[in-house]
Amino acid sequence: MPRLARIDIPGLLQHVIVRGIEKRDIFLDNIDRTAFVERLAGLLVKTGTDCLAWALLSTHFHLLLRPKSTKLSFLMRRLLTGYAVVFNLRHHRCGHLFQNRYKSIVCEEEAYLLELVRYIHLNPLRAGLVTSLDMLDTFRWCGHSVLMGQHAVNWQQSDEVLMLFDETSKVQAKSRYRDFVADGISLGKRNELVGGGLMRYLALSGSQEHQAWDDRVLGSGEFVEHLWQEEGEVHTVQPELSGLEELAGKIAAVFGIEPNALLHGGKRAEFSTARGAFCYIATRKLGFAGAEVAKMLNISRGGVALAADRGEAIYRESLSLQKLIRPT
Repeated sequence: MPRLARIDIPGLLQHVIVRGIEKRDIFLDNIDRTAFVERLAGLLVKTGTDCLAWALLSTHFHLLLRPKSTKLSFLMRRLLTGYAVVFNLRHHRCGHLFQNRYKSIVCEEEAYLLELVRYIHLNPLRAGLVTSLDMLDTFRWCGHSVLMGQHAVNWQQSDEVLMLFDETSKVQAKSRYRDFVADGISLGKRNELVGGGLMRYLALSGSQEHQAWDDRVLGSGEFVEHLWQEEGEVHTVQPELSGLEELAGKIAAVFGIEPNALLHGGKRAEFSTARGAFCYIATRKLGFAGAEVAKMLNISRGGVALAADRGEAIYRESLSLQKLIRPT
């Protein structure tokens, strides 16, 4: 199935996520991390791109970028290709280093900038690379330590972020920022910041109104429609799915099987594929409870989670599935 084109307009805030192929490590030591950061720094300056948050983990990394004059794709192509070449040479390996395409989510800046800074900077703590906020304060491979004044870089927009907490006192701004980050620890993984466009917006805004949305965007319906106009895309807002039974029927139709076969299983590969897609869309795109889906399929909640993991790749490769719950 053809993939959706990225929204790549200079001036937009973009949350970028890049993972290693087959969940492998892409940073084996601090020499790798230093090489990556130096390459990133040079490209940010060369392309005039703002970096407001970043975090390097073992198998992936997060960046919060605002390209100002050059498209994001130019920077990412140079960053990933250049780093992969150096990594492969240094570690005597060949082949792809990164998983598929990088993921980029266009974000409505006024509403979600600080949420994303906090989410990205808490990643090392959630991943267990550090075990406390005190350790995160000095963790070298994350923009949080830069905001806390523990490390200095000239390519992170530290002052811009801190001024959102206090415009006159940097000391006060750092204190309020750290309190804000600390409050985010109990919020957990925050799937709504990296999942489907509609569910991201509804989960963060509390809105129940059905409106335009886009899987590539974190923002309100008005923001989404503005982006479509900028891109010259034509969309109509699909009516909201009323429940799990309707969703099952629509997914069954995509795979050319009977809804009963999707719900009650079978040995044929298309049944398993359809059920994976159903679990993924129901729980991670539309927000249905795993227990509700499990009861409908007569499987455990753990089974629903495993099927949803399998269904994510199926969904991302199928425009027909995407059109069930997104504008067309």
